[in-house]
Amino acid sequence: MPLRRGELARRAGCNIETIRYYEHIGLLPNPPRSDNGFRSYEERHLSRLAFIRRARELGFTLEEVRGLLRLVDGGHYTCAQVQELALRHAEEIQRKINDLHRMKNALREMSFQCSGEEIPKCPIVEILSETPRPIPTNSVGARG
Repeated sequence: MPLRRGELARRAGCNIETIRYYEHIGLLPNPPRSDNGFRSYEERHLSRLAFIRRARELGFTLEEVRGLLRLVDGGHYTCAQVQELALRHAEEIQRKINDLHRMKNALREMSFQCSGEEIPKCPIVEILSETPRPIPTNSVGARG
């Protein structure tokens, strides 16, 4: 049974603007229109929307989702290809986790230098305001 955009959004657990956006950028194909001019979505639209939303929840960028959909749409993908993309994405997530840990540790380190008193001078603000030190140039391989 055909679905209208509002019903598709409700069943997919998203809002109408999300569906419009995914249609606009070509991730979700434009549905045919019924005789009365309403968009007429099908189960395949719901399934594709679920795929996109789940991939986004797992942190895939829109371009990565587009790449996955190209594989699926072509019908000539292998499990190994999808696995490679998933593992590459998992490695990127791990890099981000490592970066977040470094940022957390840097913030804690700055916080330990702060007295936490009700005074207008704070070491955290001073550290954040410091001018970065120039990176020393290495004479090896330098042109001159």
